[in-house]
Amino acid sequence: MNLIEQLKEEGILTLTLNRPDKLNALNAEVLQQLSAILLDAGKDSSIKGILLTGNGKAFCAGADINRLAECNAQSGYEFACFGQQVFRQLETLGKPSLAAINGFAFGGGCELAMSATMRIASSNAQFGQPEVKLGVIPGYGGTQRLARLVGKGRALDLCLTGRFIDAATALQWGLVSAVYEPDALIQEAKKWLTTILSMAPLAIKSVMETIDHGFDLSLADALHLEASQFAMVCASADKKEGVSAFLSKRPAQFKGQ
Repeated sequence: MNLIEQLKEEGILTLTLNRPDKLNALNAEVLQQLSAILLDAGKDSSIKGILLTGNGKAFCAGADINRLAECNAQSGYEFACFGQQVFRQLETLGKPSLAAINGFAFGGGCELAMSATMRIASSNAQFGQPEVKLGVIPGYGGTQRLARLVGKGRALDLCLTGRFIDAATALQWGLVSAVYEPDALIQEAKKWLTTILSMAPLAIKSVMETIDHGFDLSLADALHLEASQFAMVCASADKKEGVSAFLSKRPAQFKGQ
């Protein structure tokens, strides 16, 4: 059984976490496989975007608790850094990713979803960072990405209480962009990605990089970054095509150049 099933169609690489008996928990082998897949996907020009979901009733119920039980200070640091490294690979791939959260997204699963470019959820999805119940804190980026996505107060709420929220609350908080019925989730996820992938590839990559790098800069530095990125895409063939298509009232044919 593959720990992560892969399906490539129409430029979208669908990755399905496939340990349903373990609620798709993230052990070292899953993380290593995900890292290798992302490395290849970054080099594969036929892959334009990533769709990430889970098999069964969970998206991903968290990290490997057995491995966590063995952690001391040094191995705990290594444990956290490895997960952070893999999730950062997804976040900085240069290609848009969408997490289609089909069920439980707890602990490392919620952290994985947050490292995707965007998130949508099924109506039965649940989210949480329950690490305090185990005597630890989120270690795969949860304290940082959650605060950036939903605000400091709500991040403190989830990380301090360990409570779970439903999909409707996640939508209200801005943790996900939309909620769908379970049987429509993957179809809708593909529609989201197809819409994004119809845009100019260089502009898509530039938007992601500018928001990612600019978020923690001063406003003056972030605006300079935006202007520099704007200048770069202005020199592209895609910009010329996009403006020409708009003025000619025809669909643009972007080539990523």
